[in-house]
Amino acid sequence: MTRKKKKIFKKKGKIVKDLTRNIFKILNEDSSKHYNYKQIAGKMGISDTDGKTQILKKLAELTANKKIKEIDRGKFQINEDRKYSVGTLDITSNGNGYFISNDYEDDIFIPNVNLGKGLHGDMVKAYVYKKRRSNKLEADVVEVLERAKTEFVGVLQKNKNFGFVLPDSNKMYADIFISENKMNGAEHGDKVQATIIDWPEKSKNPFGKITKVLGKPGDHNTEMHSILLEYDLPYEFPAEVEKEAESLPIEITKEEIAKRRDMRGDLTFTIDPKDAKDFDDALSYKKLENGNYEIGIHIADVSHYLEKDTILDAEAYDRATSVYLVDRVVPMLPEMLSNGVCSLRPNEEKLTFSAVFEINKKAQIINQWFGRTVTYSDQRFAYEEAQFLIEANQESRDKNQDKNKSKSFISSEVEKSQSLKCTVPADVSITDKSYKVTPEIVEATLQLDKLAKILRKKRMKQGAISFDRVEVKFNLDEEANPIGVFFKTSKDANKLIEEFMLLANRKVAEFIGKAKGGKPSNKTFIYRVHDEPDVEKLASLENIIGKFGYKIDTRTKETTSDSLNQLLSDVHGKAESNMIETLTIRTMSKAVYTTHNIGHYGLAFDYYSHFTSPIRRYPDVMTHRLLQHYLDGGNSAKQEVFEEKCKHSSKREELASKAERDSIKYMQVKYMQDHKDEVFEGVITGVTEWGIYVEITKNKCEGMVRIRDIKSDYYIFDEEQYAVVGQSTKQMYQLGDDVQVQVKKTDLERKHLDFNLIEE
Repeated sequence: MTRKKKKIFKKKGKIVKDLTRNIFKILNEDSSKHYNYKQIAGKMGISDTDGKTQILKKLAELTANKKIKEIDRGKFQINEDRKYSVGTLDITSNGNGYFISNDYEDDIFIPNVNLGKGLHGDMVKAYVYKKRRSNKLEADVVEVLERAKTEFVGVLQKNKNFGFVLPDSNKMYADIFISENKMNGAEHGDKVQATIIDWPEKSKNPFGKITKVLGKPGDHNTEMHSILLEYDLPYEFPAEVEKEAESLPIEITKEEIAKRRDMRGDLTFTIDPKDAKDFDDALSYKKLENGNYEIGIHIADVSHYLEKDTILDAEAYDRATSVYLVDRVVPMLPEMLSNGVCSLRPNEEKLTFSAVFEINKKAQIINQWFGRTVTYSDQRFAYEEAQFLIEANQESRDKNQDKNKSKSFISSEVEKSQSLKCTVPADVSITDKSYKVTPEIVEATLQLDKLAKILRKKRMKQGAISFDRVEVKFNLDEEANPIGVFFKTSKDANKLIEEFMLLANRKVAEFIGKAKGGKPSNKTFIYRVHDEPDVEKLASLENIIGKFGYKIDTRTKETTSDSLNQLLSDVHGKAESNMIETLTIRTMSKAVYTTHNIGHYGLAFDYYSHFTSPIRRYPDVMTHRLLQHYLDGGNSAKQEVFEEKCKHSSKREELASKAERDSIKYMQVKYMQDHKDEVFEGVITGVTEWGIYVEITKNKCEGMVRIRDIKSDYYIFDEEQYAVVGQSTKQMYQLGDDVQVQVKKTDLERKHLDFNLIEE
């Protein structure tokens, strides 16, 4: 009897999948047309009676819910009154999504079944409705208008005549079907790049082809290339781009020098990271007879070599930025330009674009000049070397309180000699155990440091936010395996360069952006803007930090800035510092490029641009071109053209940042593979319904302790207390708590760490 019933059930036919969506799609093709159920069945390829019955029932249901309308007996049409919106999809790691549209203040939840083949970042058309029971808004994707991306990186699982690519990204919920003739020589288990070429209506998986075979998962270069390709970031230059770069004329002619301000005789030097290969900025220093200082900020004149409408320029624009992974730099420009002709290397003449200021001892700008120059760098410093000079001077000053008896670091002994030979400690040395600097360079470094500190103090007083975050860096062996972790902090030498770069960027933006009388000009320009913090995010931050005994004052823009700086100062060096600094950064808006100036909140500047790094940022190249255009008396450039380029640059910058973060996560997981037997002190940095996130204090590596792995009790997430609470013991693990953990699992492909909690 049971068998007979099963047979009868099978005869009824299969349930038609995605019926609602397919009906919407047919009716949406032309909203003026109407269809009966037979026509709809025909378009869907359904001929059996049971399938047609399902269509009839669904049409009745949709009509009753006013999602479609019956304009005549048995004839149906899309209901134009229902609420459709256009927006983008944000897919979560659990396969659901959110619809982000300007029509709604909040993001709208989309259950997985309503995604309608929409993928993360896609522009879609969605129907927004209220759920009957909860009255909450939900969305249903009815049409994909534009794909954000069609190329995905993943691992090939190969069967006899076909295979599937399992994407690395946890935001890609569908595996990609690959037919045998689309394998491109890939083998089972290979890490590959696959391109979606079709997504048949009745298939739950998109169809694709393999475009690149990257190697085996876990191989270092394979994983680095995978990270880049996941974000559509190239890792090599096309041959024609390299060829065009190599063919550029690089000789600095007398005719070219004659067109520029010749500053080769001015004392000039660079200060950069010890492993830097491109030097796109230099400082010059001259003491004037009136007691003021002439400070030049000299930037590589990339726009001289990077001409518009060339293959080279198109490639630079497409990339828009250099990408800095843990073990490598993927430059915006070919090496011949980035490390060669445009790099301000010592003892070489270079074409530069400069901002030159006359500055008094109070760091006030007396005069300014902008234009093309030719310069000669006398010395290359690493930050560590410049820092050594600054600290040595400070030590000398501390030892010699009586200024009448001593001349501090620039002593009479130094003045007697033509050069000062500084022996640098082993941990500071960059190239040689010792290097030579002249008394003039020592004086310039110390005076620039003094002026930079005044500029910084003024900036902070005006409301700038001070994010002196610790950077995680890795010591790598010859095969790029992490053998140690260290933290990089910003010291006086870093801040010296930062302040003068900020000065140049601000003054260039003011020079073009301000008209006479201080009013905004009507000239199109590239601004780097940063909006005020989100009010709701600030409230959330206030709630969290209150549990640690901190508070912020959000009554005004000024009190918000002051209290955020105080908060960052108070948490500095404490276990919860990285977590609170991260949460504070998340309250901030993203800085972007635009032609519409709204100022830069984080820096407390009304006008700000990016002028100082054209080797690694395309917006700086655009800034140089526009600045020269206006210096030559040109009319305002077309705003819409440059606004589109700004949006492209902002998007590429965001992708590069994600790739950089992924490379750090990858290296952290790789590092922790060799430390599975160790117990680490950590702090809880996040709490969710499925687990707690813990950051190891010693190396800043973050991983998850899953709730199901805490064996001492049954724990439930308490959203209000940012904690998980044991139901029997009432033991609480809360945001900011100190805990001990041990590595449970390392997943290099997902770049994820699982921890076991060491319970007391």
